[in-house]
Amino acid sequence: MRKKMIQKAFLLLGVAFFSSALAVSVYSYKDNKNKGAENIEGAAPEVVFNQPAMHSVAYTGKAGFQTDFTEAAERSVNGVVHIKSTAMRAARQQQSMDPFEFFFGNRGNQMPQQQRPVEGFGSGVIISKDGYIITNNHVVEGATEIEVTLNDNRSFSAKLIGRDPSTDIALLKIEADNLPIIPFGDSDALKVGEWVLAVGNPFNLTSTVTAGIVSAKGRGNVFARRGGEMKVESFIQTDAAVNPGNSGGALVNIQGELVGINTAIYSETGSYAGYSFAVPISIAAKVVADLKQYGTVQRAVLGITITDVTSHLAKEKDLKVVEGVYVNGFADRSSAKEAGVEEGDVITAVNGVKVKTVSELQEQISRHRPGDKVVLQINRNGKAKDITVELRNMQGSTSVVKTVGFEALGAAFKELSPEKRRQYGVSGGVEVTGLTSGKFKEAGIAKGFVILSVNDIRVATPDDLEKVIDKVLQGAADDRGLFIKGFYPNGKTKYYAIDLAE
Repeated sequence: MRKKMIQKAFLLLGVAFFSSALAVSVYSYKDNKNKGAENIEGAAPEVVFNQPAMHSVAYTGKAGFQTDFTEAAERSVNGVVHIKSTAMRAARQQQSMDPFEFFFGNRGNQMPQQQRPVEGFGSGVIISKDGYIITNNHVVEGATEIEVTLNDNRSFSAKLIGRDPSTDIALLKIEADNLPIIPFGDSDALKVGEWVLAVGNPFNLTSTVTAGIVSAKGRGNVFARRGGEMKVESFIQTDAAVNPGNSGGALVNIQGELVGINTAIYSETGSYAGYSFAVPISIAAKVVADLKQYGTVQRAVLGITITDVTSHLAKEKDLKVVEGVYVNGFADRSSAKEAGVEEGDVITAVNGVKVKTVSELQEQISRHRPGDKVVLQINRNGKAKDITVELRNMQGSTSVVKTVGFEALGAAFKELSPEKRRQYGVSGGVEVTGLTSGKFKEAGIAKGFVILSVNDIRVATPDDLEKVIDKVLQGAADDRGLFIKGFYPNGKTKYYAIDLAE
């Protein structure tokens, strides 16, 4: 009995010793492991929910790459400029009608209007060392004066080279050398969730940098179309804070490369409300290249009417795919139809690049000029097919159109003052106040000439004149003429014909 008790006691002591040794060993192992891990940045936490080890939020999926924005900000902030544009706007005067004005032709405008300068502010991006600057069309539209201020506080008067309302892009030029530029990046390589910086001048706060991620790509149908004008919308959507004044500024990637031009915000208040939109540099770069080289954008079209493929449409039309662009019909002179595209086809890719929406298709085609050839991947009744299409312009031609813009007229204008309207006995007109080399001087128009109408359309302000000319420039290539009627202060009526196409 005594012997059994002694054996049992030794057994219990052995178990206790083994347990203590095991506990000490485990603790020592874990303590040494933790001490070793203290010197390892980004050490993986313990797996609790059976998920793979993850780095802390300060790291991205790229090994050793930290989300530090300072280098990208330093590379881009000096390449973004502040733009002040001055436009003349009509201000209705609250005063009684002058009987003299009534009897001498001012019946259509019961309240005389005067022009007053209105200032607008925005941003721009330097894209060449010799002073070419890209911005938004709406920043400089209608401007009579454009002032550019660099990040080092130097100011320059800028010349408008050209603008494109369809993409809301404009090109300016200042006379300077060795300017800091922001190099073009690859907007196609951007991924949803990737960090980007917005650089600009919100609320006139110069050199402001905000950060966000790419929320979506190829975003279309964001803004209402005005006057039936074709819009090219394939925006980069971000959640970087963008406010009034950021328009025309830079959207850059972590490497400090230009990937977009900040254009608009989606807001009911007019200020940042969570989403902002930028024109991809893949579109903007082609637009400004055209404006510099040709004076107008060489816009290529397929000549088709299209809509997004939806589940409802796929069911209604018995389509075999649920993503792509459905062909509804064709224009009168359709290069796509001539190449073999049929109504009911679904375009799924352009040159191997998938397109799921109309905006994505527009983005791919907008990179090309009339005369270029593209390969459309289509799905027809469940069968894939490649069709090569030679693109044309809106007039059905493959030739490059070279035109001049409003600024190339080489003249300065102002609205006739009330005193001069009384003196000349007219209800309104636009006076030529100065001339440089350009279309007006070549046609023989002299300083002091008063323009009454262009192509039988009455003009009373420089804005009226610009609208008529813009409409002419958007017309057919072989119909870009101006027939100008007016008179000189001596009372002599004159007519001038100007051809805006080269």
